[in-house]
Amino acid sequence: MLLLEMIAIFIVSYLFGAIPFGFIIGKAKGIDIREHGSKNIGSTNVTRTLGKKWGMLCFLLDFLKGFLPSFIAIFILPKYLDLCGNYADMSVILAIIGSFVGHIFPVYLKFKGGKGVATGAGALLALTPLSVIIGLAGWVIIFKISRYVSVASILAAVIVAAMTTILSASNTYPVSLTLQIFVAVICLIAILKHKTNIVRLLNGTENRFEKK
Repeated sequence: MLLLEMIAIFIVSYLFGAIPFGFIIGKAKGIDIREHGSKNIGSTNVTRTLGKKWGMLCFLLDFLKGFLPSFIAIFILPKYLDLCGNYADMSVILAIIGSFVGHIFPVYLKFKGGKGVATGAGALLALTPLSVIIGLAGWVIIFKISRYVSVASILAAVIVAAMTTILSASNTYPVSLTLQIFVAVICLIAILKHKTNIVRLLNGTENRFEKK
């Protein structure tokens, strides 16, 4: 039964994470967001195409679809399922992977989704909140300085991975070694999803958000 429960955690998290809120917001405004700007369904392209308030709504919804499965796996499921040790870690990992992969490869949009930064941050917030809060603060500072969303996102991912290990090693907010490695892998995937942005940064052609 435990195997079926693990599979169910992944599938439900995936289907929830795959909800394309950026695409839905675009349709509500009468456009297909995939045909505008960078053609990405994430909050950055929604902001550029539809405006700041819609971009913020998209970010919040993408953030929540990562946070809720992770939060439920960590704090609610153990009360109803016999989860301990490696099984507890595995349920959390499957919930996070499900929502994260769902956003990047949504079944509803023929597996073409976003970069996973907001959804990944939401998923990790329930697991290692202090690391994510520090990472989000770093994102804001780096963005204010550079005006590049991609640079802020890449460096924020590095910060979250590093702080998870540092805070765990110092016993400030300990998580298992398995989960530390998992967080690092998720952050690495988020960075690799920015490979086209990295190429544009190196070529000097990456778009910046100019101050108004």
